[in-house]
Amino acid sequence: MYNKKISRSNSFGKRPSGTRTRFGSISRRTGGNQKRRYNNRRSVGKGKGRSQFNDVSKFINKATPMTKEKTYEPINAFTDFLINDSLKQIVLKSGYNNPTPIQDQSIPEVLKGRDIVGIANTGTGKTAAFIIPLLDKVAKNRKQNIIILAPTRELAIQIDQELKKFSRGTRIFSVCTVGGMPIYRQISELRRQHNFVIGTPGRIKDLIQRGNINLEKFETIVLDEADRMLDMGFVNDMRFLMESMPKSHQTLFFSATLSDDVKKIINDFLNNPINISVKTRDTSSTIDQDVIYSQKETKFDLLHNLLIQPEFNKVLIFGQTKRGVERLSQLLSKQGILVKSIHGDKNHRQRQQALKSFKENSIKVLVATDVAARGIDIPNVTHVINYELPSTYEDYIHRIGRTGRGGKAGKALTFIEKVDKQKKVVSNFRNR
Repeated sequence: MYNKKISRSNSFGKRPSGTRTRFGSISRRTGGNQKRRYNNRRSVGKGKGRSQFNDVSKFINKATPMTKEKTYEPINAFTDFLINDSLKQIVLKSGYNNPTPIQDQSIPEVLKGRDIVGIANTGTGKTAAFIIPLLDKVAKNRKQNIIILAPTRELAIQIDQELKKFSRGTRIFSVCTVGGMPIYRQISELRRQHNFVIGTPGRIKDLIQRGNINLEKFETIVLDEADRMLDMGFVNDMRFLMESMPKSHQTLFFSATLSDDVKKIINDFLNNPINISVKTRDTSSTIDQDVIYSQKETKFDLLHNLLIQPEFNKVLIFGQTKRGVERLSQLLSKQGILVKSIHGDKNHRQRQQALKSFKENSIKVLVATDVAARGIDIPNVTHVINYELPSTYEDYIHRIGRTGRGGKAGKALTFIEKVDKQKKVVSNFRNR
């Protein structure tokens, strides 16, 4: 485990006020045989504030060498799928030959018109698992209309880009409707020919209420990362959208995690769904996970000393709050680190520019809230650092899933703060 002594002191700003929930405590002894003790305690508070892990052991896991992983043998090849020939050629030219497990098992069921609950590890091709068969659905019937919901504008834009890649030359068009962008431009685009509407629940609901989208004309709806949409408070918007759909429609649900809250509403949203779960474990075996013990006063210095090491060449750092993320980004920039931040107070252009700079390696570090934890595909992230602890274990899974993607190795480090010997060390999580 990382545990370095730092002499220089620096602060990271103040924690915001708000409801807090106390979770499993951690204490550490010093001496010849250093040991960690975990005092598992029930969390206080209810609902979303309840932690799904009781100690830090879930943050520690050595990566499994690829040679030890059992290779998945797909039942199908992309050449075998009964999809439109033009679409099939585009898929093959894009480098898709053998489907991933979620693609292999989901695509045939989507083609049959089944409702699906698809659960798979991050970075395993869930987007293509629904985009490819739905493009085939439209190619065979140009009157089909499909709506795709995502929890964040970044994920919605990424899905739209993936769809455009596969639909190039087919004259199948999409409109991306997300907050933070001019709504009247999106209204203008909705007046043009399109079969797909992709967006966030709030913006799509707004467009429905304005009369620009009529969900009665949509035969298919995709809920991508729906558990995150619930966490973000979109449950009423989701119910509104589902109730506006025609009685007979196809619903596809894809995520990397399936929380208890989501399980409770699946029966309300889906009709006799087929459950496809190809998760081999909670986190990818290619991610080496460890914790970093630090004092509050030396926490920033320890982070800085890590970032200047050569192997930390593309690092995604997660914080809890917009203010804290921005402050950390500014502190790192003053230390000469090429860094940008992404959070809810950034406008659409700033968020997209930060992601673009990080993807293209113009910057070394991206500091983010959980807005960047879901579904965002950023190539070759070497490290994910949880500078502040996530609210739930599901959030942790999604955070570290930004590295170790596509079978590549990655590292995830989680900061754990130590306190005085007279006090018990506790992990504080903030209700969100």
